[in-house]
Amino acid sequence: MPAGQEDGRPAGEGDCHTARVHIAEESDSGILPMNQLNKGGKPLAETGEGRPLIKENTHRSSTHSTQSEARVSQGLAGVRKAARERKRMQFTALLHHLTVGLLRESFYALKRKAAPGVDGVTWREYEAGLEDRLDDLHSRVHRGAYRAQPSRRVYVPKPDGQQRPLGVAALEDKIVQHAVVTILNQIYEEDFRGFSYGFRPGRSQHQALDALYVAITRKKVSFVLDADISGFFDHLDRGWLQKFLQHRVADPRMLRLIQKWLDAGVMEDGEWKDTEMGTPQGSVISPLLANIYLHYVFDLWVDTWRKKCAHGEVIVVRYADDNVLGFQHRADADRFLAEFRERLERFGLELHPDKTRRIEFGRFAEQNRRQRGEGKPETFDFLGFTHVSGKNRHGAFTVRRQTIRKRMRAKLQEIKQQLRRRMHDPVAQTGKWLQSVVQGYFNYHAIPGNLDSLGAFRERVTRLWRWTLRRRGQRRRANWARMHRLAERWIPRPRVLHPYPERRFDATHPR
Repeated sequence: MPAGQEDGRPAGEGDCHTARVHIAEESDSGILPMNQLNKGGKPLAETGEGRPLIKENTHRSSTHSTQSEARVSQGLAGVRKAARERKRMQFTALLHHLTVGLLRESFYALKRKAAPGVDGVTWREYEAGLEDRLDDLHSRVHRGAYRAQPSRRVYVPKPDGQQRPLGVAALEDKIVQHAVVTILNQIYEEDFRGFSYGFRPGRSQHQALDALYVAITRKKVSFVLDADISGFFDHLDRGWLQKFLQHRVADPRMLRLIQKWLDAGVMEDGEWKDTEMGTPQGSVISPLLANIYLHYVFDLWVDTWRKKCAHGEVIVVRYADDNVLGFQHRADADRFLAEFRERLERFGLELHPDKTRRIEFGRFAEQNRRQRGEGKPETFDFLGFTHVSGKNRHGAFTVRRQTIRKRMRAKLQEIKQQLRRRMHDPVAQTGKWLQSVVQGYFNYHAIPGNLDSLGAFRERVTRLWRWTLRRRGQRRRANWARMHRLAERWIPRPRVLHPYPERRFDATHPR
């Protein structure tokens, strides 16, 4: 029977069909076996949360702030060391690492201009009297008096025209969530697999793109599976999430704190709504919870599958709920897809029917399709780029990456709407704004081989700006000679801002 049994054990070790990871029953300081968590007949989550603070946490420390922060860092370093050395350890005492110093660091790590939650409190307002506020917040968290507030529901447009629901948390919830993420990262960064890149410290989208490029060009990849989980954040099963958390986190107060955020619900149009499933997309802690969930549902399972079930090579790159896998053999790809669907069903998830595809892609794809009288190899999209099977200037196989066209059109439409609102602003003011927007777009998309796409983007922005200037009545002054001068002054020209993927990958993976 595949992993994800009723006891909540994840996939990992064993054969193709019975793979699972067993939790060690250790009894060192800070570790408890699973069967000892609720001794005494009453859940520790209820008894522990209301216990009084230990003496050192009942008043503000008189030591210098840097000394306090150093102690915090040393404590978290100890957690990480233990997590690294004991892969089956359960941490029974974590909440004491949530100190005033860590809350302060978390506050200053938040975005200053982020939209407020249901409390209406902004970052600048909270900064006034910060130390007293943090002392009070710290006390409420440790006394069990802290109550999570519902997230404010907002919608942002998606490239396909649909609306993506986001949850904007209250400021104090963001602070505490950031602190909890900092603590839990010390454990899970030692557990997460190398092919997981989404929302992890020290990892980025471009590193995921590099890893995918290198894997396809260096490994035996003939077929690519582009797998997207449908509505993942909205359908994440909280019961399974708690089981997964308990494999490593046995501090009942920490588990109870996470449950408060999950149960807080959302506020939409002034009305509170309960959310029985999922985790609010957009909150500080949601990305970590999503990674933990997929670590047990997907990462451990696929790692075992490709070692024990596949007949050829299999490569994996995951960024949040967006997965790309490469297979040497078609049979492996088809079998994996069928078993992956079954795997997700056990945890209340499903693959998006329109965004999940198995295509022929790789160094022999073009040749094989030509022999069968078929067209060019299909392409797939990942993290904002369309990946194309092609050749470099020496005739060798390579993966060409171009900005996804619909993403570019969506960005241009956004710029057009903003230019309409800025129609009567001074030209220099609009130029500075366009300079920032275009440069920000280039910062992400200016990878090797994508300059033609960026040049087309710049040319289209220039045309939109000219159209705006002509609309406000300056027809004679908005001729092309003037527009070329304005474009040279304000709109950056595209240039490669990222190294070749294999070079950056080899630098970050020296082995």
